[in-house]
Amino acid sequence: MVGDYVLMPDHLHFFASSRDLSITVERWTAYWKSRFSKGHSHTDWVWQSHAFHHRLRHDESFTEKWRYLTENPVRAGLVAKVEDWPYQGRIHSIRW
Repeated sequence: MVGDYVLMPDHLHFFASSRDLSITVERWTAYWKSRFSKGHSHTDWVWQSHAFHHRLRHDESFTEKWRYLTENPVRAGLVAKVEDWPYQGRIHSIRW
C-alpha cells in the first residue's frame, strides 16, 4: 500500500507498506513500473534501472523522513513553502 507521496517533475517519493512480506521491494517496483508504462505510453519516458529505497527502522523517525521528502520542491526552487506544492498527498493511511 502506498501511503504519503511527493511527486516531483522527474521522480517520485512515497512511503509504502507491504501486505505480503514475501514480495520484495524490487519485485513490487518492477510490477508498478510495468503497470504504469502500460497505462501511459510515452516513448521518451525512461525508468531508472533500479529504485532507491530505504526501510525505516525502529529507531528512525517517520516524521523526520517525511519532512525531508516534502522539502524536495522547496530545495528544487519549485515553490517557496512546502504547503504550496500541489503534487503531494496520501493514498492510504499507514500505521507505523
